[in-house]
Amino acid sequence: MKQIVILSGKGGTGKTTVAAALAHLASQNGNVVMVDADVDASNLELVLTPVIQEQGDFSSGKKAVIDPVLCTACGRCAELCRFDAIIPGADAYRVDNLACEGCALCYYQCPTDAIRMEEVVSGRWFRSETRFGPLFHARLYPGEENSGKLVTLVRQKAMHVARATQADWVIIDGSPGIGCPVIAAATGADVAVLVAEPTLSGIHDLERILTTTEHFRIPALVCVNKSDINPSRTAQIADFCKARAIPLVAEIPYDDAVTRAMVRGQTVTEFGDSAVAQQIRRVWNAVRDSLHQGR
Repeated sequence: MKQIVILSGKGGTGKTTVAAALAHLASQNGNVVMVDADVDASNLELVLTPVIQEQGDFSSGKKAVIDPVLCTACGRCAELCRFDAIIPGADAYRVDNLACEGCALCYYQCPTDAIRMEEVVSGRWFRSETRFGPLFHARLYPGEENSGKLVTLVRQKAMHVARATQADWVIIDGSPGIGCPVIAAATGADVAVLVAEPTLSGIHDLERILTTTEHFRIPALVCVNKSDINPSRTAQIADFCKARAIPLVAEIPYDDAVTRAMVRGQTVTEFGDSAVAQQIRRVWNAVRDSLHQGR
């Protein structure tokens, strides 16, 4: 079983388009388990039309709750709360859930034991079936935190199924950027496909995510999406990759075939033999060659 994670230094580079196409190509070469690790804005499901089979709540921590019967409105909790999460009342105080950070200081200091800490449901995780195989995805509720913890939960569930079914491939569509969700998505992967774009900040964004994959010793391959909209920037990225000895495996052109495929709920490699599909097949071949050499 090989784990392939698709990453980018920022959002909007076309990472999910590449991930969905790689899932399609991987399904033609064995059994696949897919993970959408972008729990803040998951969209891999848009082209995979998943049918939910299982789901559950995700709790990322606890928040304070004040029992109005036991509260004497002494004000001790409000004095101590550094997040201004306690709302005074004439007979009892209450907690602003959006402001509460769950530090539990008020819980330990309440003289009447009127405060308790309760688990908060911060999102939901899903196991779905798709035409390529099982997809594990999740949704973090607005304003909630610990997206890295939710990504870890989703990956754990995916890996359990992958091992049980002896899957050949695990395709992980990671979050953009370099934060905790990215680390949770990438750790333990066999290879990372980095999607860059030929913009003013393209090299900087690529360098950020390369620093992350190199730190965790994950071999990386680079592809440039919409490479023909700014050939000079694409050439700069190619020079950067050559100087760093990072394989640049594909230059994916801009093509409205991607949009037309999405409208039909298909990956671009399912839609036809467009220039984009040809370049993504180059990415897939490079991934397989890289994994074969790493044995």
